[in-house]
Amino acid sequence: MSYSQRNEFGIGVGGFNYAGDLMRGYHFDNVKPGILGYYKLNLDNIFSVRASLTGGLIGGSDENPIDPFASNRRASFQTTLVEVAGILEYNFLNYKANHVGVRWSPYFMAGISGFTIFGGEPDRRGNRVVELAIPFGGGFKYQISPNITFNLEIGIRKLFFDQLDGYSDGDITNKNYQYGNKYDQDWYNFVGLSVSYLIWDIPCPYDFY
Repeated sequence: MSYSQRNEFGIGVGGFNYAGDLMRGYHFDNVKPGILGYYKLNLDNIFSVRASLTGGLIGGSDENPIDPFASNRRASFQTTLVEVAGILEYNFLNYKANHVGVRWSPYFMAGISGFTIFGGEPDRRGNRVVELAIPFGGGFKYQISPNITFNLEIGIRKLFFDQLDGYSDGDITNKNYQYGNKYDQDWYNFVGLSVSYLIWDIPCPYDFY
């Protein structure tokens, strides 16, 4: 009789970080709290597909201006973001196999997601309630028991949207500097630490007869 390791559930905490017209790169002092939950279907010991729900705060400011325009703009924002994603995971090591001595593996992930933002002044959704993004990144898994695994993941989101911070195109002839670069889309990322629980499926012995 064999046991299946297909169904896995996880919860975790982490932090959102924004990059766009107000800020560039990753800023530890700008991390906002977030939570996540997910269901994972393990296709085998290497590939998994995951459905996840992630939410939390995200924000940024011109407190440390990236250019002379930002010095005059002095903008800031904070809003709530909720994301639903479908992810494919690839484990570099077959850490679940009984004959393998290691119980850890780095992994790569990529997929597609939809997100919405609400709250803050002004509400930046406009007439488009859900925006698409491409999540990608990687992480590290450590299995502390046959059922429980700790996961550390760094996920970057490529957006097709430039209103996350509320600043995009504007009237550049009006020297109030309250505009951004419409050709430079916003980004966000999520760094999360989660714990997952694997449910073992025991096949019915009568199926073998």
